[in-house]
Amino acid sequence: MLDAQAERMGLPLQKIYLPAVPTDDVYKAAMELALTDMKCKGVKAAAFGDIFLDNLKIYREQQLAQMGIEAVFPLWKQDSRHLITTLEALGIEAMIVCVNEKFLGKDFLGRRIDMQLLQELPDNVDPCGENGEFHTYVHNAPYFSSPIPIRKGEIVYKNYMPAENDTDQWNTGFYFLDVNL
Repeated sequence: MLDAQAERMGLPLQKIYLPAVPTDDVYKAAMELALTDMKCKGVKAAAFGDIFLDNLKIYREQQLAQMGIEAVFPLWKQDSRHLITTLEALGIEAMIVCVNEKFLGKDFLGRRIDMQLLQELPDNVDPCGENGEFHTYVHNAPYFSSPIPIRKGEIVYKNYMPAENDTDQWNTGFYFLDVNL
């Protein structure tokens, strides 16, 4: 699915493979290896879609600064509701493919990100899923050479438990919508 997006945007793609629940050290080592390679290929900046999470922004900036790569945050501190309005006005089509069961039910899987969804989201859910409430997949956009034809598959449930003595908020379950080309 990621390959299809990159192909339709005419962009090169370098994937970084991680275990399902990587330690911070494993994550940092994989990122350092990939970023070193990208920097050698001329990459000078990395863009992120983060909007509000200060600690994540600082973490990304610190990690990239060590590699001499600039972190760019084009959506930083923008209003989530306005971003959904803009997304819809530009013709970008995205659908929910993962929900955190602490925030949303599996009935939100497959829903299009649009103004109708905004009206139905609970008050404790950010319209862009900025706090990990849900994740999306963009399957059509004006900058794609063509839409990505997707088929909705089965719903899969996974429960993520924190490591021993870890009080991580991600001690929760997630529902995933299997989507295929």
